[in-house]
Amino acid sequence: MKDIIIIGGGIVGLATALKIKQKNAKLSVLLLEKEDKLAQHQTGNNSGVIHSGVYYKPGSLKAKNCIDGYNQLLKFCDDEGVPYELCGKVIVATDKSELPTLSMIEERGAQNGLKNLKRLTKEEVKEHEPYVNGIAGIHVPQTGIIDYTAVSLKYAEKFQALGGEISLGQKVVDIQEKNGNTTVITNKENFDTKLVVNCAGLYSDKIAKLTSEKLDLKIIPFRGEYFMIKPEKQYLIKNLVYPVPDPNFPFLGVHFTRMINGGIEAGPNAVLAFKREGYRKSLFNLVELGESLAWPGFQKVAAKYWKTGFGEMYRSFSKSAFTTALQKLLPDITEDDLTPGGAGVRAQACDRNGGLIDDFLILEEKNAVNVCNAPSPAATSSLSIGDYVSDLALKRF
Repeated sequence: MKDIIIIGGGIVGLATALKIKQKNAKLSVLLLEKEDKLAQHQTGNNSGVIHSGVYYKPGSLKAKNCIDGYNQLLKFCDDEGVPYELCGKVIVATDKSELPTLSMIEERGAQNGLKNLKRLTKEEVKEHEPYVNGIAGIHVPQTGIIDYTAVSLKYAEKFQALGGEISLGQKVVDIQEKNGNTTVITNKENFDTKLVVNCAGLYSDKIAKLTSEKLDLKIIPFRGEYFMIKPEKQYLIKNLVYPVPDPNFPFLGVHFTRMINGGIEAGPNAVLAFKREGYRKSLFNLVELGESLAWPGFQKVAAKYWKTGFGEMYRSFSKSAFTTALQKLLPDITEDDLTPGGAGVRAQACDRNGGLIDDFLILEEKNAVNVCNAPSPAATSSLSIGDYVSDLALKRF
């Protein structure tokens, strides 16, 4: 009998596991991961940005957890020797219509407690990023770059040093409740526990359904594809450059990211993945795609944003269209400067009414805590989300 079983070995599951053991070392905690390595999905396929919290609505879980998580992450990395770099980023407006949103982002950043945000003129944008096209911008000095897989493995090491257990290759297929206790059934064996903590990312809704009758949302997988800038053209970008995001859409638009291990990524787009772990266009799962397309909430999103969606899909198949989108920020970039990069899949929760849930969403059941929506900036916020979820778990003991 385990006190707590955590499902999912991504950065949020590992941070939660670590926090539980730090706060109550006596509890027996087991983390189950279906892959044979940790951090193989959203954690290992993101762009490695330490987010500052500049975008998020003041008072939201995202804002609170991002700022707190940011501070905890930097301290953790300093203490444990995990490399990172606070290189700053520039958010760039290329059109007058984007200026009100730029001002709103600046206000939100200030309300969220960010110091030294600087509004930039066209000339000042050029001082930071000489090749970038913009009429105005904001410099955010707090933004940084890191390798989140390295962070996750360090969380795992610390968790195990405190007596926590990790079992790999354990795909959860069912959760059954009997006499107040819960049995987690995997493809290999059964585990009894008093409490389940679901951090299953792209499958968090499926796991939540096993413990909750009333879950009324679905994870819709959106693939984000990247190109890498060829080494001889990397001088075009010094650090991180982002466009002004569309306030109606929970994605930040194609941007440029210098990576902690070298290289510069350009992207991502945001296209419906035809499989939950569909990292390539060719990956297809008829059942999972059917579930996405049949969900009433997704149908409403598609009806509302079909033009945006078609544009993203077109860019996915047309390198030239992708390049055109990048040229809005970086006019000198050409198709020949780009080589195919990796891709990530974002687990985006969508409610029945067509709301793409923007904030973190954590739901409690009698014998479970379900992390149902933890999109970006969940990696930056991981230790803070871990605090929040561990407190919900520990009050049961």
